[in-house]
Amino acid sequence: MKLLVWQWGRRGGAPRFAAALAAGARRLPGVAVDLSLAAAAELHQAPDAPVCALAVPTYTSGPTFLRRLLGLPMLRRGLRRRLAALAPDVAICAQPGPLDLAMLGALHDLGVPVAVVVHDADAHPGDGFPLLMALQRALTRRADLVVALSGHVGARLRAQGLVAGGAGSDDLPPLLIARHPPTQYGIATPAAAHDGPHRLLFFGRLLQYKGLDLLDEALAQLGPRGDFVLRVVGSGPDSAELARLAARPGVTVENRWVAEAEMPALIAWADLLVLPYREASQSGVAATAIAAQRRVISTRVGGLVEQLGGEALATLCPADGASLAAAIAAYLDDPPPPPPARDAAPVEAAWRDFAGEILAALERAAPAPLPGSPPRGHAAGSPAG
Repeated sequence: MKLLVWQWGRRGGAPRFAAALAAGARRLPGVAVDLSLAAAAELHQAPDAPVCALAVPTYTSGPTFLRRLLGLPMLRRGLRRRLAALAPDVAICAQPGPLDLAMLGALHDLGVPVAVVVHDADAHPGDGFPLLMALQRALTRRADLVVALSGHVGARLRAQGLVAGGAGSDDLPPLLIARHPPTQYGIATPAAAHDGPHRLLFFGRLLQYKGLDLLDEALAQLGPRGDFVLRVVGSGPDSAELARLAARPGVTVENRWVAEAEMPALIAWADLLVLPYREASQSGVAATAIAAQRRVISTRVGGLVEQLGGEALATLCPADGASLAAAIAAYLDDPPPPPPARDAAPVEAAWRDFAGEILAALERAAPAPLPGSPPRGHAAGSPAG
């Protein structure tokens, strides 16, 4: 079987998610994989940059995005020629983006079944792409299989009438509920392998739904103490919450974009990652922390309950400042022993099984048997609904 995995984001965790999915699929018997990334993807410059068989020019600004959007029919024709040379049997969109309808159309022109992995069913407050959800919904309706990374997201997709068994027609694609595997950056440094205070990290977009106000409330309740430092790292608009956090002793706020090359050192620095979110579908930050054997304190919201509920390194608490403060205080007052460095093999196996689960479900959903499909017993998942 020849699989194509694509994701055309330029920055952030989505291209790495696609690369990890492609690497996992390569570990399946009888599966060859090509990866398609944006030509300007930051991941191309990373030390562990993956091989990209199909680099696609996308956009670098609002005006270039609009030009590309208006030129989707031309993009589709060009992609059809390039895809015919690669000759995929099946394709997976690792995370939807604004131009993916052209890719899906080109693949369907060639008779290639497509699965779409949906990370968020709704826009988060402060998301800057107003058209993205409308484009994503058009994409999911036309897919052969839709994959949600939590039951929380799957329920929203059903309610929106985007998958079979929901509010829409049953000629819509089936839904597979899967789980976000740990995201490996090759971090071998164990947590707490340093002198001095505990190192706490908040990392991600500095937006309202990330719960920066809850984090500030928690620190206010903890009061001044010298046994920890906290870095708040990510990009977002200036806000009163960020200003209050920056004024607190032991807290530094770094409002900036973090390049791919910086990620291993940033996560390796931390002993504990704090996720004070007010809402969440699931968390790539949590997936990265778990792979690096870092402990996580997270609020019990959305898909995080499913993602972290059975994880030994994670502590879940209600989404309020007092509960978050109590969880952080419990960690500081009685620190658990540092977990050992994690072998890469279980992480690689998790991505292999994740890829196998999608391919097995797509084989069941496709109108005809897929060439060289892996044995159906290899992966346990099945479409839901």
